[in-house]
Amino acid sequence: MKILVTGGAGFIGSAVIRHIIRNAHDAVVNLDKLTYAGNLESLGEVSESPRYAFEKVDICDRAELDRVFREHQPDAVMHLAAESHVDRSIDGPAAFIETNIVGTYTLLEAARQYWQCLDEARKTAFRFHHISTDEVYGDLEEPEELFTETTPYAPSSPYSASKASSDHLVRAWNRTYGLPTLVTNCSNNYGPYHFPEKLIPLIILNALEGKPLPVYGKGNQVRDWLYVEDHARALYKVVTEGKVGETYNIGGHNEKQNIEVVQTLCGLLDELRPDSSQRPHASLITHVPDRPGHDLRYAIDASKIQRELGWVPEETFESGIRKTVEWYLSNLEWCRHVQDGSYQRERLGAIT
Repeated sequence: MKILVTGGAGFIGSAVIRHIIRNAHDAVVNLDKLTYAGNLESLGEVSESPRYAFEKVDICDRAELDRVFREHQPDAVMHLAAESHVDRSIDGPAAFIETNIVGTYTLLEAARQYWQCLDEARKTAFRFHHISTDEVYGDLEEPEELFTETTPYAPSSPYSASKASSDHLVRAWNRTYGLPTLVTNCSNNYGPYHFPEKLIPLIILNALEGKPLPVYGKGNQVRDWLYVEDHARALYKVVTEGKVGETYNIGGHNEKQNIEVVQTLCGLLDELRPDSSQRPHASLITHVPDRPGHDLRYAIDASKIQRELGWVPEETFESGIRKTVEWYLSNLEWCRHVQDGSYQRERLGAIT
């Protein structure tokens, strides 16, 4: 296959592309606008592959999307391009409406026009896979409750509301036009190449520099943590084996309070950097006022994808978080390029 991956320079998108180039024989077209979160350095190991191509394109640009479909003739779309930071969505929701809603609509229409012109065999085989989040479901009240594929939507933030809207659009294009779509909703991802504004890389890098480790409120918010490479495996399995029109929830089976995550990171840094002047790193933990509309608990029931497609996560939280800390300690240059903005020189200089 040739797979068009939108948002392929982002955290999850780059993991998907690395997985495909490493472990499959498919070709990949990475379509990315290269906003602040897009980093081509995350694709260094695959960028010279003859099965990889890059297109610097905004998913809101219909003419450019039509050109990409026409020139590359993909067999599937994996749509990961999105604004995804909750705090940023609270401070400036407009970009989330534009990219996550208008962009998804524009991509759907470009894909539909392309798909309708395919011959019958390719038309039948084509897939449009939309990657979403468990945040569309709101939060859970009961300790044993889990999000399933039929949980009603109740988004709390501008980010999750925009993703909920995009999910509805994708399902409507399947129901109304017959576009062969699939939707996945995942829990919190973590792992290598995560942009440093997110909790786990932020804590690691702040701790190394002796900066405060900010924890919202008491830190009792519960999240289900999914190692990004496990997620990439799941997404590839869905796009190649999933049933058209279906939704699959993808979770790591690792519920942790945020304060537990931060304390675990501090303990690993104490162990792996025994000579650090910041030990014990937990002394840097600083509780800050909670953000507006903060959901208390997310938890995924991933039994459907296990039952129907045979996917289970390979990493426990303990194994995955250790790999993550070790990766950051071994790749501080990548982190510095993000922190000082030098990675954006590649972003600004990227050509189609």
